[in-house]
Amino acid sequence: MHVTTPPGSPVTTSPSATGSAHPKRRRALGWRLRFGVLSLIWGFSFLLIKVGTEGYAPFQVTLGRLLFGTMVVAVVLVTKRERLPRGVRTWAHLTVSALLLNALPFSLFAYAELTIPSTLAGICNATSPLWGMALSMVALSEDRPTRRRVAGLGIGFLGVLTVLGAWQGFSGIDFRGTALALLASLSYPIGWIYVRRTLAGSSHSNLSLTGAQLLVATVELAVVTPLFTSLPTHFPVVPLLAIVALGAVGTGLAFLIQYGLVSEVGPTTAQMVTYFVPVIATAAGVAVLGESLSWSTPVGAVIILAGAALTRSRPRDRSRKSAHS
Repeated sequence: MHVTTPPGSPVTTSPSATGSAHPKRRRALGWRLRFGVLSLIWGFSFLLIKVGTEGYAPFQVTLGRLLFGTMVVAVVLVTKRERLPRGVRTWAHLTVSALLLNALPFSLFAYAELTIPSTLAGICNATSPLWGMALSMVALSEDRPTRRRVAGLGIGFLGVLTVLGAWQGFSGIDFRGTALALLASLSYPIGWIYVRRTLAGSSHSNLSLTGAQLLVATVELAVVTPLFTSLPTHFPVVPLLAIVALGAVGTGLAFLIQYGLVSEVGPTTAQMVTYFVPVIATAAGVAVLGESLSWSTPVGAVIILAGAALTRSRPRDRSRKSAHS
């Protein structure tokens, strides 16, 4: 599940030229292990949302998630003595990115899971790369539509129709909840494009910018939540623990892991976690929550992931190939 895309250019690190092969192997094992942990965390996030909404209103789940997630990142910021960004323009852009990348999609997923299973929400989240590619072809001049990318989009959205059971007239699927989950997945790439256009190349660190972004998103939910919900009269323990875990682990810790992965292996490799999240979300929903699963759901998910992978693949460099021939 997407906590945020780190604003600005990703920090890259290069291994020391004097290091031996064994440290390199340890580092390689380390990032792969963290990659797997991040996949598990984001995959189980949809289960935690479902459990949280069983005791609290969706806005309350999102507010708690952002609050505990911000607290974790704040501790790291203080430990590393990082300062929050300065400048009215920067904070204005962060207000928009916080809405598009955190407050809005988190809330939409919480409302969606009132009526749809967590497995379906996780699979809807996997459509985010498809939306992103479609939007980037329009909004970003460097992303030109190629046959491969267009084919990937077509295959991916065919997978969406398979998950929804289009040949059956979408029977058995809650349209409102599914639409909210798809809108949540659409909100992420809109936010990414906005960040690339406004905050890329900022002099502030990714950690500082995203910590500020989570803080702004928390404030946004703190303002909205009292307008649509009332203070709970009782506090169910299990849903409350799910919200704490969703925030501290699924948001705060997950961002820190993602931040480290982007710094170590680059954004392209780090984003591959997207392909594992729906698989884990589906397994968790079925095994832990006992959610039912028809054949079209996993088959459609595989088609969606295949389409998403195709949109991100790039043709081989012919000039490089000819140079080696």
